[in-house]
Amino acid sequence: MHISEGVLSAPVLVAGVAMAAAGVSVGLKKMDYERIPQVAVLSSAFFVASLIHVPIGPSNAHLILNGINGLLLGWLCFPSILVALALQALLFQFGGITVLGINTVNMALPGLICYYLFSRLVNRERGFISLGAAFACGLVAVFLSGILVALSLLFTEESFMSVAKLIVLAHLPVMIIEGIITLFCVAFLKRVKPELLGGIHEKGS
Repeated sequence: MHISEGVLSAPVLVAGVAMAAAGVSVGLKKMDYERIPQVAVLSSAFFVASLIHVPIGPSNAHLILNGINGLLLGWLCFPSILVALALQALLFQFGGITVLGINTVNMALPGLICYYLFSRLVNRERGFISLGAAFACGLVAVFLSGILVALSLLFTEESFMSVAKLIVLAHLPVMIIEGIITLFCVAFLKRVKPELLGGIHEKGS
């Protein structure tokens, strides 16, 4: 779902940089040394998952994992995703440097929104509610990323309308897959490392 270089208008690029800088700034302020390994692992997962992609016009379809990223990290998902996107741009020319800001916002902001929407439900003891919220978190995060990518294109030029619709529709299967992946990740963490899910609000993320 990365947007390629040379597609977006200058105002959209500048807005993306400003929003990404604000998100990363808040994330870094909330980060402590104990959470650096967790941020690094989730950044690596995002890096690997989104390398396998199918081109769709000026964007592409791929796994994102921004739902689980946001669920576990909160605001820290901004620096986590920024690092992964920067490495992809530098090592594989995937995305690009000028679109780094807007791509970060398009991936990280939905993760943050889902953190506030679903984290308390995921932390409930009732398995059905918790796992249902986990599935919804993965699905909604990808859906919101698709909407943000579409808006980025539409704010650049209205002629991108057909491409914007195609990007959202092409990610419908990805939404389901990401929901299932997030569900299984939460179920696994509840069994082996529940502290990664419990008490995340108290940590101030």
